[in-house]
Amino acid sequence: MKGKIKRIAIALNAVLLLGLFLIHQSGVLQKFDTLLFDYDMKTAADHRPDERIIMVAIDDASLAELGRFPWDRAVYAPFLANLNPEGDEPKAIAFDIIFGEESDNPDGDMAFAEALSTYPNVILPVTGIMGDNFSTSEVRRDEYIQAQGIIKPYELFSELVQLAHINRVVTRDGVIRQTWLKIQGPDGEVVPSLGWQIAEMAGADLSRYEDLTDPRKFGEPVAKNTITIDYDLMTDDFLTVSFVDVLNGALPPDLLKDSIVIVGFTAVGLTGDGGQDTGASPIEKNFKLMYAHGNIVNQLLKGSEIAYAPSWAELTFALLLFLLFIWLPWRLKNIYSILLFLIVFAAALYGQYALYQASALHASIVLGLLAMLLAYLTNVSLKSYMDSTQKSFVTRQFGRYISPDLVKQIVAQDIEIKLGGDLKHITVLFLDIRGFTPLSEKLSPSELVDTLNTMFNMITETTLRNSGTIDKFIGDAAMILFNAPLDVAEHERMAVQTAYEIQQGMEQIRQQIMDKYQCEVNVGIGIHSGNVVVGNIGSYLRVDYTAIGDNVNIAARIESQTKKGQVHVSEQVYEQTKPWFRYDEGEDRMFKGKSHPIRVYELLGRKDGD
Repeated sequence: MKGKIKRIAIALNAVLLLGLFLIHQSGVLQKFDTLLFDYDMKTAADHRPDERIIMVAIDDASLAELGRFPWDRAVYAPFLANLNPEGDEPKAIAFDIIFGEESDNPDGDMAFAEALSTYPNVILPVTGIMGDNFSTSEVRRDEYIQAQGIIKPYELFSELVQLAHINRVVTRDGVIRQTWLKIQGPDGEVVPSLGWQIAEMAGADLSRYEDLTDPRKFGEPVAKNTITIDYDLMTDDFLTVSFVDVLNGALPPDLLKDSIVIVGFTAVGLTGDGGQDTGASPIEKNFKLMYAHGNIVNQLLKGSEIAYAPSWAELTFALLLFLLFIWLPWRLKNIYSILLFLIVFAAALYGQYALYQASALHASIVLGLLAMLLAYLTNVSLKSYMDSTQKSFVTRQFGRYISPDLVKQIVAQDIEIKLGGDLKHITVLFLDIRGFTPLSEKLSPSELVDTLNTMFNMITETTLRNSGTIDKFIGDAAMILFNAPLDVAEHERMAVQTAYEIQQGMEQIRQQIMDKYQCEVNVGIGIHSGNVVVGNIGSYLRVDYTAIGDNVNIAARIESQTKKGQVHVSEQVYEQTKPWFRYDEGEDRMFKGKSHPIRVYELLGRKDGD
């Protein structure tokens, strides 16, 4: 049974390993990994923006004062003038607003163009047309993401400003986790992102990002200059001012000196030049996209980077956990293995969290957690089934004949009870009821059985109390083993102690039978120790645990020569038990089938009393 269960375990674990590989390849665990990633990023956010970043919001107050958007573009001329006080100009003024076409008022367009020509620190956005890039094109890590076309601002403006793309990289769950720092148009023109252009104009050293590419896909193509956005900031963390406050000159000039200004929408439902501009980040589920640009700029100014553990390390981690929790359930008790499972599971979760907090390094442990969970549940279930089957078998095989403590030990020590035997040194006790024949002539069958059961109950209880194993009852006789199936310390002494207590117990039973049936019954006992073959002897259809061998026969021969109430032991038993029991001087006896006499001693009592 044990071997069969282990073969099943090997097969199931092999199937599990293949299944885990297929699950890993399918990408279905990506969702769970991103949940951990988002949690780590949210808890690691320091909420301390670069003090130079100023967000200018086209908010509800601006709409209330200036009317429905889009506005006449002439409004941007005084707006830019107020953002560029002489001597206190910002490093960069970036619009997250698309000015793609000529407006209905050419004069307004011209006024805006004149302002743009005056101030060299303005950035206007472009958008790359990606078409089927996400599903059909081959994206290489050593090349920029290829756009099928670049939509630039109205030509009157585009030659007067810095240009930067505002393409968002949205994962399958709708969250913006990455950005393309640069894209490339069909004519080979490389266009930086809005965040890159702002940081570059602010004087940031961007060399570390020049060839940097994330190794992790979140459902979108990973090309050269694709990075994970390090969201340290939520909307409320930024210094945000209203568009109309700038327009009305309400900002102190020194606030704008060397600053970085990002202009975008916060009012709900805007359309027209800008369109609706809302998204989700790992730390904020509903925010305006101007704040995504703010986080990118903040990251580039800090020089921070989200890194990922290599795939081989994640796979090795998963394999080690898988192998560990195949091995552990078979080596530990279930209570200890489940405690260890919970500890390792929690440690893995905390470890990846601590790793991110310490070094912004994300390690995917989802496959590892799934591997250890499936390995543990499979193997602990098989082990529990095997233990249950083993316990049931041991109980059926021995439960009525050995003590409950010994049954528990057999199960706990995982002793396999198999067909066949082993050579072992044990003590064998044979017992026969003397006076049974005349008793059976006087008693009815039911009375006879009841009387036998009374004697055998006493014999059984005495045997189990002294760690003996009742091998079998044979009519009015019994065969009892000591030191099998489990080791019993001083088994010779325990056998003699059992014999002595049985004779003591028979005194009361003998008196009861005499008073009731006027018949005398006694017990003769023979004890011998030596090497015998013990085990399950028989066939797969019928099997009994017993002992066979010459030393079993000697014990039976010794018992056959006892008289009523006597206990005879062999010289081997005598030598091991004489410190505790009193014997006669012994005599040599010849037994059937033996060519040499065997010395036999009669038990007289215990040395600590009769």
